[in-house]
Amino acid sequence: MTIEERIKKSETRFLKVVFPDTTNHYDTLFGGKALQMMDEAAFVSATRFGRKRMVTVSVGQIDFKRAIPLNTIVEIVAEVSTVGNTSLQVTVNVYGEDMYSEDRYKAITGTFTFVAIDEDRNPISIL
Repeated sequence: MTIEERIKKSETRFLKVVFPDTTNHYDTLFGGKALQMMDEAAFVSATRFGRKRMVTVSVGQIDFKRAIPLNTIVEIVAEVSTVGNTSLQVTVNVYGEDMYSEDRYKAITGTFTFVAIDEDRNPISIL
Protein backbone atom coordinates (compact mmCIF):
# COMPACT_ATOMS: atom_id res chain seq x y z
CA MET A 1 0.00 0.00 0.00
CA THR A 2 1.33 3.47 -0.86
CA ILE A 3 1.82 6.21 1.72
CA GLU A 4 -1.06 8.14 0.14
CA GLU A 5 -3.35 5.11 0.50
CA ARG A 6 -2.26 4.64 4.13
CA ILE A 7 -2.95 8.31 4.84
CA LYS A 8 -6.42 8.06 3.35
CA LYS A 9 -7.25 4.88 5.31
CA SER A 10 -6.03 6.42 8.57
CA GLU A 11 -8.39 9.41 8.56
CA THR A 12 -10.30 9.32 11.83
CA ARG A 13 -13.59 11.00 12.77
CA PHE A 14 -15.15 11.21 16.22
CA LEU A 15 -18.54 12.67 17.05
CA LYS A 16 -19.35 14.00 20.49
CA VAL A 17 -21.89 16.30 22.10
CA VAL A 18 -20.95 19.21 24.36
CA PHE A 19 -22.66 18.24 27.60
CA PRO A 20 -22.48 20.22 30.87
CA ASP A 21 -19.61 18.08 32.23
CA THR A 22 -17.36 19.24 29.35
CA THR A 23 -17.98 22.97 29.60
CA ASN A 24 -16.26 25.88 31.30
CA HIS A 25 -17.87 28.72 33.27
CA TYR A 26 -19.01 30.34 30.00
CA ASP A 27 -21.02 27.22 29.02
CA THR A 28 -18.70 26.51 26.10
CA LEU A 29 -16.45 23.50 25.50
CA PHE A 30 -13.53 23.63 27.95
CA GLY A 31 -10.23 24.02 26.07
CA GLY A 32 -8.52 21.23 27.99
CA LYS A 33 -11.33 18.83 27.14
CA ALA A 34 -11.09 19.83 23.47
CA LEU A 35 -7.34 19.13 23.52
CA GLN A 36 -7.95 15.72 25.08
CA MET A 37 -10.45 14.81 22.35
CA MET A 38 -8.09 16.09 19.66
CA ASP A 39 -5.12 14.12 21.01
CA GLU A 40 -7.23 10.97 21.19
CA ALA A 41 -8.38 11.33 17.57
CA ALA A 42 -4.81 12.13 16.45
CA PHE A 43 -3.52 9.05 18.31
CA VAL A 44 -6.04 6.79 16.59
CA SER A 45 -5.16 8.25 13.18
CA ALA A 46 -1.41 7.83 13.82
CA THR A 47 -1.89 4.26 15.02
CA ARG A 48 -4.09 3.38 12.04
CA PHE A 49 -1.39 4.73 9.73
CA GLY A 50 1.62 3.08 11.35
CA ARG A 51 0.08 0.02 13.04
CA LYS A 52 2.77 0.44 15.68
CA ARG A 53 2.89 1.71 19.27
CA MET A 54 2.63 5.49 18.97
CA VAL A 55 3.28 8.21 21.52
CA THR A 56 2.55 11.92 21.37
CA VAL A 57 5.86 13.80 21.39
CA SER A 58 4.65 17.32 20.72
CA VAL A 59 1.60 19.43 20.18
CA GLY A 60 1.98 22.19 17.62
CA GLN A 61 -0.02 25.33 17.31
CA ILE A 62 -3.63 25.09 18.44
CA ASP A 63 -5.96 27.76 17.09
CA PHE A 64 -9.24 28.24 18.93
CA LYS A 65 -11.15 30.10 16.22
CA ARG A 66 -14.64 29.93 17.65
CA ALA A 67 -16.22 28.87 20.94
CA ILE A 68 -18.37 25.73 20.91
CA PRO A 69 -21.49 26.18 23.04
CA LEU A 70 -23.24 23.69 25.27
CA ASN A 71 -25.52 21.23 23.41
CA THR A 72 -23.51 21.40 20.19
CA ILE A 73 -22.53 18.36 18.12
CA VAL A 74 -18.76 18.25 17.72
CA GLU A 75 -16.92 16.42 14.94
CA ILE A 76 -13.19 15.84 15.38
CA VAL A 77 -11.37 15.00 12.13
CA ALA A 78 -7.77 13.76 12.31
CA GLU A 79 -5.63 13.33 9.19
CA VAL A 80 -1.99 12.38 8.83
CA SER A 81 -0.33 15.38 7.16
CA THR A 82 3.42 14.63 7.23
CA VAL A 83 5.28 11.31 7.37
CA GLY A 84 8.91 10.84 8.40
CA ASN A 85 10.93 7.71 9.12
CA THR A 86 9.93 7.25 12.77
CA SER A 87 7.47 10.08 13.26
CA LEU A 88 4.41 11.60 11.70
CA GLN A 89 2.29 14.68 12.11
CA VAL A 90 -1.48 14.65 12.37
CA THR A 91 -3.66 17.69 11.65
CA VAL A 92 -6.86 17.81 13.68
CA ASN A 93 -9.86 20.00 12.88
CA VAL A 94 -12.78 20.36 15.24
CA TYR A 95 -16.15 21.38 13.82
CA GLY A 96 -19.18 22.59 15.72
CA GLU A 97 -22.64 21.77 14.41
CA ASP A 98 -25.87 23.16 15.78
CA MET A 99 -28.25 20.35 16.69
CA TYR A 100 -31.32 22.03 15.24
CA SER A 101 -30.04 23.78 12.12
CA GLU A 102 -27.58 23.30 9.28
CA ASP A 103 -25.05 25.67 10.89
CA ARG A 104 -21.61 24.02 10.84
CA TYR A 105 -18.27 25.75 11.40
CA LYS A 106 -14.60 25.02 11.96
CA ALA A 107 -13.87 25.89 15.58
CA ILE A 108 -10.39 24.53 16.41
CA THR A 109 -7.33 23.46 14.41
CA GLY A 110 -4.12 21.89 15.70
CA THR A 111 -1.20 19.62 14.94
CA PHE A 112 0.12 16.66 16.91
CA THR A 113 3.40 14.81 16.35
CA PHE A 114 3.80 11.12 17.14
CA VAL A 115 6.75 8.74 17.21
CA ALA A 116 6.53 4.98 16.71
CA ILE A 117 8.28 3.03 19.47
CA ASP A 118 9.26 -0.56 20.17
CA GLU A 119 8.67 -2.47 23.41
CA ASP A 120 11.75 -0.79 24.94
CA ARG A 121 10.35 2.64 23.99
CA ASN A 122 12.99 3.25 21.32
CA PRO A 123 11.95 4.94 18.05
CA ILE A 124 11.28 2.58 15.14
CA SER A 125 10.43 3.06 11.48
CA ILE A 126 6.84 3.54 10.42
CA LEU A 127 7.56 3.09 6.72
